[in-house]
Amino acid sequence: MASRADPGGRLRHAPAETSRPRTRPPLHPGAWWLWALALGTAATRTTNPLLLALLMATSAYVVAACRPHAPWARSYSAFFKLALAVLVVRLVFAVVLGSPVPGTRVLLTLPELALPDWAQGIRLGGPVTAETLLRALYDGLRLAALLVCVGAANSLAHPARLLKSLPGALYETGVAVVVALTYAPNLIADVQRLRAARRLRGRPDRGVRGLLQVGLPVLEGALERSVALAAAMDARGYGRGADVPPRVRRTTGVLTLGGLLGVCAGLYGLLTAAGGTYGLPVLLAGVAAALAGLRLGGRRTLRTRYRPDRWDARARLVAGSGAAVAAMLVLASVRDPQALNPGVVPLVVPSLPLWPAAAVLLGLLPAFVSPAPRHRAAPAPVREEPS
Repeated sequence: MASRADPGGRLRHAPAETSRPRTRPPLHPGAWWLWALALGTAATRTTNPLLLALLMATSAYVVAACRPHAPWARSYSAFFKLALAVLVVRLVFAVVLGSPVPGTRVLLTLPELALPDWAQGIRLGGPVTAETLLRALYDGLRLAALLVCVGAANSLAHPARLLKSLPGALYETGVAVVVALTYAPNLIADVQRLRAARRLRGRPDRGVRGLLQVGLPVLEGALERSVALAAAMDARGYGRGADVPPRVRRTTGVLTLGGLLGVCAGLYGLLTAAGGTYGLPVLLAGVAAALAGLRLGGRRTLRTRYRPDRWDARARLVAGSGAAVAAMLVLASVRDPQALNPGVVPLVVPSLPLWPAAAVLLGLLPAFVSPAPRHRAAPAPVREEPS
């Protein structure tokens, strides 16, 4: 350890130089969205409550392990509460409005309201069966799992970096989508900040009164951010386009429209039994035409990317783990539909299928591939010794 003298004549020990640990670049935001949407796709293929709970637990563990320390990354809890609210609303509707599912085990009987003849098929009140509640619970859990997966993507992928990674042809649409996706995390961060400030001042932050007094500053802050975003976009020349020949514009429109129609026709063919022979080729041709149209359409956008995000090995592993979960659940829904969609008539206890559950656990790979960076400890104070 080297020592030097300060103006007071005391020796001051200089700290030893240590090499700073290299921080890995952040993961590509598209990888997080592909991973989350793949888990959501897997959730739509099953109504088994054990598998759905395992999917939500997987997304929660990955968010806890990989979420950055930023205000916009705190929106996962809000999506989780929204999922619980959706589940409760679905159960309430099943109790009040009934269900077409026939049931024999009546739990309770509500007073039934007589409706006119033009409202045939709608029932208010009446008997509530266990089969009806279980069917509503399974459907609500599936929608809740989908919302939780979308919340995981909002907490892990920065919206501004996602906008930077979009192709040039989708830049205008991407701005609107990113502003919409940014609104929820920023709104939650503003509410938390204002509630903390009110608690420090000794003012109420809960109840109707606290909500009314916090709502106006939150809306005002959202308006100010919108105006600042518009001014920044105007200052950077947003909306300028390059001169593109008419032939290129027509070719771009034909390829994009034809590609989207091909994608729709291919997906319809894959979802129906009669179109299984032509569905995949038409889908691949539509995707290729749409990608070619997007590439040609990007010529009219004059913009550059500063330090673009790269699809490295970590991004491929994260996106691939989500795609593997979706593919395995789709395959399981075809081979063993009863295990992934337990029946309610007659009532059966849902069991946990082993290999679909092991496939869901593949979604935990991002927690080990791209964990959140740790906070570096503050440097130790320099000790001064008398001469």
